Amino acid sequence: MQLYITMSPSTDAGQHLLTNPYGNMPAALSHIAAITIVIPTPARPLIVIMEALLIPDAMSSTPTPRQILATLLPPLRLAAGYANHIQTKIAAQPAKAGPNQFSMALTDADLSVQTFVEVALLGTFPDIRFYGEEFEQSYNTKYFRAIDLGPAGDYLVTLDPIDGTLFYMDGFTNYQIILTVLNADGFEAVLAVSPAEDQYFYALRGQGTRVGHLAQALEDCEPLSLPSSQTVFLGTRMAPLKAQLSDLYPVINVSEDYSAEQQIPNVNGVLKGQLGGVILAAGKFIDGAALAFLAQEAGCIVTDHQVQPLPRLDECENYAWPGVAIATSPTMHHDLLQALEGFQIAPV
Repeated sequence: MQLYITMSPSTDAGQHLLTNPYGNMPAALSHIAAITIVIPTPARPLIVIMEALLIPDAMSSTPTPRQILATLLPPLRLAAGYANHIQTKIAAQPAKAGPNQFSMALTDADLSVQTFVEVALLGTFPDIRFYGEEFEQSYNTKYFRAIDLGPAGDYLVTLDPIDGTLFYMDGFTNYQIILTVLNADGFEAVLAVSPAEDQYFYALRGQGTRVGHLAQALEDCEPLSLPSSQTVFLGTRMAPLKAQLSDLYPVINVSEDYSAEQQIPNVNGVLKGQLGGVILAAGKFIDGAALAFLAQEAGCIVTDHQVQPLPRLDECENYAWPGVAIATSPTMHHDLLQALEGFQIAPV
């Protein structure tokens, strides 16, 4: 048996391997952030049998984006198990105010998953900024230092507790739990968990996107290789573009093509080879923009609707990028932008 110890930011060492866990424990272990016990087996070299969060005083210092992901991955696994288990029994909450059925949907799972992550954050990184989609209904919002972006290096963690709530309510598998780490100028990290598909994707800025099973540690995930697809996904308010693009590509217009009887790809389909292009009227930091960041780190072309790089986060309003275009190839990106030329997005 071996113990892999992930150290907190206050220690000099990044990671220690203990081959004799029953001997004298070094002083550095007072700063343990998480413990993973693994047992070698013939079938699988490493099987994770326990991950336990500890709450040392050292965690009050500023963590790195990777440390935030590594610390929150265990509770996110538990939240994923909870969301998956109750999906068939889910109780809807009264609809939120919103411009369409997708933004208005709310369930017990949205509120419970957010609460669970909030408790984990307040217990490990009590001084961090945090913005959760359901902040208005959360009992914990008042305990966080701030819910908005700060200066450079003062990270904001965001959470979409159930991305694709309507998909989730209708029993489909392509919903996600999305956690981000934001800096003033851009995304530092995104972790997107697919509970029903036993899978998660994550990316750290400039390091590519990786994918793994829920039981795998961050370092065991594989680089994501995007399969090719010719299908284009149009988000809400983008329906008029279907006529211009349908001669070139199969087009899914979520506003018209969504059905409670048959699952269609969601924006996360671009990471799974189901979509080759996506056009969004806006990219919320908690979901659409987060998935665009994962796609860009995986090698996709991601711009605004005028072929410009997306702006700094602290230059945006309402926690969202302006219109977003994502494509897996230069040819498709060119075709998407041609369709967008002169297009006016209907107001919310």
